[in-house]
Amino acid sequence: MNFLEKLVANWPALLTGLQETGLMMLISLFFCLIIGLPLGLGLFLVNPKVKRQPPLFYWLFNFIVTMIRSFPYLLLVIALIPVTRSILGKAFGPIPSAVPLSIVAIAIFARLVEQVLLDLPAEISDLANSLGTSKLQYIWHFLLVEARSGLVLAFTTTTVSLISYSTVMGIVGGGGIGDFAVRVGYQRYEYGIMYVAIVIMITLVFILQMLGNTLAQKLDKRK
Repeated sequence: MNFLEKLVANWPALLTGLQETGLMMLISLFFCLIIGLPLGLGLFLVNPKVKRQPPLFYWLFNFIVTMIRSFPYLLLVIALIPVTRSILGKAFGPIPSAVPLSIVAIAIFARLVEQVLLDLPAEISDLANSLGTSKLQYIWHFLLVEARSGLVLAFTTTTVSLISYSTVMGIVGGGGIGDFAVRVGYQRYEYGIMYVAIVIMITLVFILQMLGNTLAQKLDKRK
């Protein structure tokens, strides 16, 4: 059996791996957006550089976010298996795999959101204060508007990182394209099939990065 015949024979498994990765990513990015964005905003608003006083819970959340980001991902996945099983009743498969992936996504995106907001000019806060805006108006009409380009790039960066993290899930029975590359390609010595999976993942990363960069440029008020 030549390479093309092997590729055709394994194509359904490859598509299944892509679907599993897509499901993991969609769930993780959903929680990343609805939790990571408010968390990043909160970290910015109580940051000592902004509020000029060191609140206790800023350092607490800062420690948690830093710890999650620095924790070796494979060990984090293994450590969270009991938690995932208690929440979903099972610990293996694409949906359970979204639990640790979501936690990492939230931590990464929250930190990036904080950094994007810290890079905004101080004049934005001064203008909002001079207009007598409420905290919600300041966030909605000033922070998010001025930082929208950077936030898109931060979300794009998080998405690209998650694609890399999702490939690890196959090692612990999470499925996905990484599981296909290891199980069908590497373990069966079908290196050509493995390289096809790698090329597909690299292509997805390039497409997502290009789309994110294009959208960020269109939203950039400085251009």
